[in-house]
Amino acid sequence: MAFSTEIRERRAFVSEIKFLIPDGRAAAIREWARARLEPDPYGGGPRGDEYRTASLYFDTSEFDVFHRRGSFGRSKYRIRRYGTADLVFLERKLKTHDWVGKRRSTVRTQELHRLGEATAERGWAGHWFHRRVLARQLNLVCRVSYSRTALIAADGGDAVRLTLDVDLQAFATDQIAFPCCGRGLPIAENHAVLELKYRGTAPPVFQELMETFSLAPQPVSKYRMAITALGCMIGSGTESEVSTV
Repeated sequence: MAFSTEIRERRAFVSEIKFLIPDGRAAAIREWARARLEPDPYGGGPRGDEYRTASLYFDTSEFDVFHRRGSFGRSKYRIRRYGTADLVFLERKLKTHDWVGKRRSTVRTQELHRLGEATAERGWAGHWFHRRVLARQLNLVCRVSYSRTALIAADGGDAVRLTLDVDLQAFATDQIAFPCCGRGLPIAENHAVLELKYRGTAPPVFQELMETFSLAPQPVSKYRMAITALGCMIGSGTESEVSTV
């Protein structure tokens, strides 16, 4: 029996700029932004704008995505889960310069085993994702998790979105699953990742933010940081965690 919700989403290309922020400044930026933006409607926590996020990333055996070889350098295939939700998102993120587009479908966690089949099943919401993963010979290589603060435009529009990610952890894994416990390898330690997304030109609130905190955009990829940090753990065939003892 198929449990997919048959929800398919295509997002138009938007501008996306990123910053790697020291933890001390990140707290000040979070409070500044909270005073000017609204909580993400799906957020939780005391302020209604936080949630835990985890993403499973795919790459080839030669890590062509990581090395940005050819067309592999423009797209990432991942599975994203928010908190402990039963629904997950199968996503292809396509980037051209500072413009980002996304296609994603929603399926239930119980269906993820389908991605281990040798052929993609037509009629399933994840068919397009599975078919492309097979065609591009992609394998699961790691999981990245972090705590996110998400804010949107004060008028409720999703064309203006700010996210601030802290406590970034990486796990080397080939398992299509989202374990609920364990600590990964810290990445971007003592830093947060700030992302600003908008359509057209940067809105005044983002221009003010960058001026107030003297922020300069820089290339930041949580996936690339994870692979760099994990190094020789990749390809071990098991979920790799960092001992907390």
